[in-house]
Formats: sequence, C-alpha cells, structure tokens
Amino acid sequence: MTARDPISQSRLFERALRRLLRPLVRALIAQGVSAPALYRIVKQTYVEVASDDLGTAATDSRVTVLTGVHRRDVKEFRTRDQEEDGETQRKVSILLTVVGRWMSDPVYLEDGQPRVLPRFGQDGPSFETLVQSISRDIRPRTVLDELTRQGITGVDEDQVSLMSEGLVGSADTDQKLHFFAHNLGDHMQAAVENLLSNDPQHLERAVFYNHLNAASVEDVESEARRLSLDALRQINALAAGKQAKDKTEASATHRFRFGVFFYKEDEDAETKGKTSDDDR
Repeated sequence: MTARDPISQSRLFERALRRLLRPLVRALIAQGVSAPALYRIVKQTYVEVASDDLGTAATDSRVTVLTGVHRRDVKEFRTRDQEEDGETQRKVSILLTVVGRWMSDPVYLEDGQPRVLPRFGQDGPSFETLVQSISRDIRPRTVLDELTRQGITGVDEDQVSLMSEGLVGSADTDQKLHFFAHNLGDHMQAAVENLLSNDPQHLERAVFYNHLNAASVEDVESEARRLSLDALRQINALAAGKQAKDKTEASATHRFRFGVFFYKEDEDAETKGKTSDDDR
C-alpha cells in the first residue's frame, strides 16, 4: 500500500475540520462569542495541549515553535490561573448521583423500575433517605425542588416519581453547557484517539441512512430512544454496583462515559445545492 500524499491528507483533514466546526460556530454565534474571542480561546487551548504533551520539557520557546502562538501569548496563557466552575460541577454531580442511585439501587426499585417514593419516612425507602444516603450536607428539599424544576421528578401528594426521561433532561442552562462540554468533549476525545491510533480502542459507532421519508425516520427514532434508554439504565446499574465495590480501593482512579445520540434533518431543506459526504 502506498502512503497517502501529505498534501492530500491535509486537505482531507481540513474538510473534516470544517464539518466539525459548522455546528460549533452556530453555537458560538448563538452564545455571542465573536470570531476574535474564539481565536483567543483556540490559541490558549493550543498552548495548554502542547504544554501537556511536552510535559517537563515545555518551555515557552518550545511551545511557541510547536503551536505557532506568539511567545508573549504563550507566557500569559501558561501563567494564568485556570478556574473550574466548581459549583456547577458539584450541583450536577449530586443530581446525577441521586438519579443514578434511584435507577440502580435495589432498595429504590420495584420490578426493575424506580419506585414512587414518599418524600419522608424512616422505616422504608423515601426520597429523604435517598438523598441522605448520598450526602447529609444538602437538604433533600433543595434537591427535590431542583429536580422538579427541571422536569426530572414529579410530586403528587408527597409521592415523588422519577420521570421516564429523567436521566437526560435538564432545563438549567448551566447544566446544559456542562453536559455539552463533557459529553461532546469525551466523544471527540475518543474519536481523536481512534483517529491517531493504528489500533483504535474506543467504542465509537453509528448507523447512517438517507432517502427516507419523515414518518420512517420518526419510527426509527422512537425505537432508538427506547433501546438507548434501556441501555443507559443497564449500564448505570452495572457501573453503580462495581463502583460500590471498587471505590475504597487505591486503584479506583478510572472513569468512563457512555452515551448515545440520534440526529435527523431534511437534507433537501438543510443542504440543498450541497454535496453529501455520506450517501447510501
């Protein structure tokens, strides 16, 4: 097999990059992020990634040579404190842990489905005992109010129900951005590592069909939602059981993220006059 022409390879990558950037630029425009602001974010990210890859050998000069970012900017980016949005992270973590335990702990299940829980109760499972089994530093009422506000739980005469789509729903903009960054970031990380590896290790598969009418796509989407929700519940239960066993071990330093997506569009309306890379 002959090696691909580096120029041809570069053009193919640029074409792929434009395809990746189009939906991201839509989000940037919607969020009021201008092109100059994006350029600065890109430069900063170049510096961060290059510094991580170079490790202890990462001098300002070497990072400049590797990235093309001016040495003055490299120095500024490398000395700036990087602050994480810890409050949003903590909030998301607590809510997900509550929902995850509700969906996986046999104490809170009935016939394999999340129980309808009384808000209070010491003699049996309740929403109060569920939250307190995770943390006593936060009031169950606070958690319930937030989950209900987002449509993840429903309350009827002090009986709390977990809604069918509770694992994926969020009405909170900060949380949407959190999941946007982490879900898409991990998906792209898996895709990039597979691209750069001769022996791809990460699960990353998709099914694509076109030349379908809207009703057919809706049928497929409905089945995909049913199957994916079942898969998420099963993986959640499996991981929760293993975490309960592993978490006290010194080697329990690993994490994973498993997700699904379904995208649809009317190609005639959205891409009329353009050629598609995918055709079947």
